[in-house]
Amino acid sequence: MTTARGARPLFVAAVLASSFLLFLVQPMIARMALPRLGGAPAVWNSAMLVYQALLLAGYGYAHWLGKLSPRAQAGTHLAVLALAALWLPIGLIAATPPADAEPALWVPWLLGLSIGPLFFAISAQAPLLQRWFSFAAPEGDPYPLYAASNIGSFAGLIAYPLLVEPELAVNGQRWLWSIGYAVVALLVAACALRLPRGVSGATVAAPTSARPKPLLVARWVVLALVPSGLMLATSTYISTDIVAMPLLWVLPLGLYLLSFSIAFAANRRATDLIARITPLALLLIGGLLVGSGPAWPWFDAALALGLLFLVSVTLHGEMYRLRPANDRLTGFYLAMSVGGVLGGVFAALVAPILFNWTWEYPILLLAAGLLMPRRFLLRWSGRFWGRYPASRRRWVLATALIVALLVIVVLRLPGAGAERPGAVQLLVLAVMVPLGLLTIGYRPAFGIALIGALVAFGGYRSLVLSVQPGTRTRSYFGVYTVLGDAHVRQLAHGTTAHGTELFGTPAREREPTVYYVRGAGIGQAMKALPALYGPHARVAVVGLGAGTLACYAQPGQQWVFYEIDPAIVRIARDTGQFHFLRDCLPDARIVLGDARISLAAAPAAQFDLLTLDAFSSDAVPMHLMTREAFAGYARVLAPDGLLLVHISNRFLDLEPVVAAAAEGGGWHAIQLLYQPRPGEGGAATRSLWVALSRDPTKLAALRARDATWRPLRHYPGFTPWTDDYSTILPLIKALH
Repeated sequence: MTTARGARPLFVAAVLASSFLLFLVQPMIARMALPRLGGAPAVWNSAMLVYQALLLAGYGYAHWLGKLSPRAQAGTHLAVLALAALWLPIGLIAATPPADAEPALWVPWLLGLSIGPLFFAISAQAPLLQRWFSFAAPEGDPYPLYAASNIGSFAGLIAYPLLVEPELAVNGQRWLWSIGYAVVALLVAACALRLPRGVSGATVAAPTSARPKPLLVARWVVLALVPSGLMLATSTYISTDIVAMPLLWVLPLGLYLLSFSIAFAANRRATDLIARITPLALLLIGGLLVGSGPAWPWFDAALALGLLFLVSVTLHGEMYRLRPANDRLTGFYLAMSVGGVLGGVFAALVAPILFNWTWEYPILLLAAGLLMPRRFLLRWSGRFWGRYPASRRRWVLATALIVALLVIVVLRLPGAGAERPGAVQLLVLAVMVPLGLLTIGYRPAFGIALIGALVAFGGYRSLVLSVQPGTRTRSYFGVYTVLGDAHVRQLAHGTTAHGTELFGTPAREREPTVYYVRGAGIGQAMKALPALYGPHARVAVVGLGAGTLACYAQPGQQWVFYEIDPAIVRIARDTGQFHFLRDCLPDARIVLGDARISLAAAPAAQFDLLTLDAFSSDAVPMHLMTREAFAGYARVLAPDGLLLVHISNRFLDLEPVVAAAAEGGGWHAIQLLYQPRPGEGGAATRSLWVALSRDPTKLAALRARDATWRPLRHYPGFTPWTDDYSTILPLIKALH
């Protein structure tokens, strides 16, 4: 025992440092990629898939090393660490995606070539160092080291958005990580010195414990697959509606990793308690999240993160309970990594192709419910299911009948398709929960109750929308929903409206709506175009949406739209659901691809007016808001051109970002906060637009038309966003 105590601090330090570095690089490299790849949530999911694949390769390599003697393992791994060091300092390779590149393939390729060797070398160390610990201290238990590993992983993730990103520019981050890599290599070398001599590879490669059965290995894989896929599905939900950047990317991943620290801890009390709570949380929260509307996004995000954490602890705890003996440790982690990759493949690659909505989320919740350990929440319910084994089938059928009746009652009520559950649905929930309590611990019956909850409280509405032709479209960049009737039709991305068209008369169909009404900042700029730039004004719009702005086009003007998502182009132009382009600008030029990259290829002084309105739901495309991006806008604008930036946002105050970019780039800037007027109804939306120009007379002309334009405020001490530095911490409205 003395040997274990002496070795453990060194191995814990090496495992902690390795995992800290490994998961510090994930948000760091994704942040570096933002200027080139954009900020869609799918970019982060693609990056996560790369990380999981490299983690699988690292675990496979660690498993293969197990065939060698301990000293040979150490020599081989130290050589791999030295070879990977050729990729230092860490960073992206010099490659820019072509405009027609398939992002689902290009993003993994770029990230794999940029950090693959470094990530591979460090990713192997969690299982490898545990195996080395079992050699250095045979009487010690190596599995708790995995809990320490995930504490380090969690610390690395949280440190990046809270400490590293706000305090260091990207170049400084690269060198900090490189120094950390050298420290980790020294710690690994110190651990290698503790390995015993004279142990042959043949002795190491011959485990003495029983080989795990294929069914058990498959169970390890599935228990790892569901939390991994659910983590990515939760990431999509969170980052779509707030902001696609490391601060929110790391929350689901961080909780996922923290779950291992609890699930693999030697003390089982916390894991056992959470395992009893999780089935009830699935019943209460799962359906509400599936049917979530836009009313309470922060609350829904907190519920989603909490549910992810509970599910992950429970399933990872079940995996720990089924772990093999120490001599088969690397195979266990290899199976776990296979499950993680399969979960990533399902959520990041398969689901966007198969589904037109985020159906992977309820599917994974249901799978989690069916994988819950057989623990009855109530003692008497355990006796009930255990005392009458012969009649279980009848009770399962009775449960199914009750659930079906409750679901039918809900679905036949008026307003069954509403965005939020109504009073009767909540009453049915009050009946469904006790039924679920009775079934917790017996998987078939509990699965039926969980299906009922998912369907009754949101799944039905989502299913109806999914089967209606043209209602829902899913692409790499998000989920789009088109809803409406004979009077109005709306395009929504996530929970944010990106275009509304009125019907009834030709004039109504051509009327700009929502953020683009005539009284809003963009509407006033469009009306002033002939006076400011003559009858042949040149206009560029970043972000097509439903094509609403096309109805400001006048004969003789030259217009071009920049749109990253082909799915949006189809909705606005080809499906016939919206008529803005058809009626107002049928021959509109549309450039596909990331706007910043496309504008970089455009001639200088190409436009008189450039409009920036490229939000993904409410998520901010950070790479379009940096000082370098604004310099690119200045290049393509005429010397007296106008830049209109839409900064309406429910979660972030973006005015300091634009103000800092204006001051640093020699722009003059004014802003207009538009409030809908009486009689406009739902056709107009509150909006905040900023107008920038190098020529102050153009802004003076706008202010002469409407005195509600006011100068942009100065924000002393605010550090401008650049491609090398940005943070949203001072911008979050909830923190103000």
